[in-house]
Amino acid sequence: MNDQDDDLYAAQRWGLPAEVIADLGERLRRFWGRFRPCFQTQTRNGSAHAWTYLRGLLGLETERNFANIARRVNGLGDDGQNVQQFMSDSPWSAAAVIQQVQAAIAAIPALAQGGVLLLDESAEEKAGAKSAGAGRQYNGRLGKLEMSQVGVFVAFYKEPVWTWVDGELFLPEHWFTPAMAAERQRLGVPVARVFATKIELGWQLIQRAQTRGLPFEAVACDDLYGRSGWLRQQMADAGLLYMAEVPENTHVYLRQPELRPFPPPVGDPPPVRVLRPQDVCAPEPVEVRQLRAAADTHFRRIQVRRTERGDLCDPFALRRVWTLRHGQLAEEWLVIRQENDQRYSYALSNAAPDTSAERLAWLKCVRHFVERSNQEAKSEVGWDECQAQKFRAWEHQLALTILATWFIAQTKHEWALTYARDAALAQALQVDQLPALSVANVRELLQAVLPLPQLSPEEATRLVIQHLIRRAHSTASRLRTQRRVRAPT
Repeated sequence: MNDQDDDLYAAQRWGLPAEVIADLGERLRRFWGRFRPCFQTQTRNGSAHAWTYLRGLLGLETERNFANIARRVNGLGDDGQNVQQFMSDSPWSAAAVIQQVQAAIAAIPALAQGGVLLLDESAEEKAGAKSAGAGRQYNGRLGKLEMSQVGVFVAFYKEPVWTWVDGELFLPEHWFTPAMAAERQRLGVPVARVFATKIELGWQLIQRAQTRGLPFEAVACDDLYGRSGWLRQQMADAGLLYMAEVPENTHVYLRQPELRPFPPPVGDPPPVRVLRPQDVCAPEPVEVRQLRAAADTHFRRIQVRRTERGDLCDPFALRRVWTLRHGQLAEEWLVIRQENDQRYSYALSNAAPDTSAERLAWLKCVRHFVERSNQEAKSEVGWDECQAQKFRAWEHQLALTILATWFIAQTKHEWALTYARDAALAQALQVDQLPALSVANVRELLQAVLPLPQLSPEEATRLVIQHLIRRAHSTASRLRTQRRVRAPT
């Protein structure tokens, strides 16, 4: 390694001074300390278990289950029973943790304007139907119907911060039948919970974020939610700007529709006029995919943002169209994006008619950050290893996952503001933009300053034997059950 290479590896130039890295473990302790009251109940203080679980989510790269987190953080003598009880049965408030995270975001001046709320769902494959909400339902990750547990989530994005901020477990309609009453009780589904579609859950999450003062100026969502005229109307009535993806067969009108005569309204006040497609006599609706090749649809490249892979600069077409939005006429923007010079995607927005093309294109592309949020929560912080069966365990897992992702996002943001990188690095490395710290990067630093106990060969062997004994006990239990069933009466 020559002197020039040494200079590239100078931590100070990367905004990573030694004293800041050395303090990272204490930074996590201080962070956890601010949330400690959230984990106290009337009878006990579970904050020590929260600390164990938070360290496991942030410090481990795999096997982030109750037992392994407890053993790796607290030592071989901890079998994980206390952590499992804390996560599955203790009545501490997940909502209090989530609300405090949202309040922390709102308190940061740099995040107080220009934020976007990103609405999406995420499915996790399940081996059986014994977890709250599990059932055969569409799993986007697998692209098919599969036994899955589905959550509806919202993430917050304001450059350079993205993080999950809330979620709700989706319970399929059959979970509310009388036949499932015992299972609902076993898994702790709240008695007050009633069936709600994913779209209705999404609207609840948006309202909750708005009520709590989370500083977002727009909502972005995929076509599951965007195709719902009801949801778009709800957001419009609430004064929220949206950019909602829609399927390519969505019908729109190219000029304000002419309506068939309605009978005179009766009553005082008269009923609200609810429109249906058959009430429109002209013009004929068109599918949005037909418009991408229309003679009066004009695409132009718009530079959206710089990324580590270069400039995001795709062709966009913008058109004012009319829609029937939950029985009401609405004039909206249709935004068409051509991605990778071949794939087209479509979105409707209630942005003002004078909104710039650059603003519309930027909003059309922000959903990338909900995908980043989902990926980090799942792969990097262990959401996809969640073992929660009970409804409360799912909520608690969500709260601590949000807490972990917010710690990462907040740390990256504060370091970037306080410790500037050397601008000459980009030129030396021949890139337009230096890579941002990843979750894995922060984990590596945490592992160095707040290491988890390492197992000795003897401890590892004992752990393996303990696992084998438990498997043998489980097999013996099944055999005893089989013998009782098969025994002659």
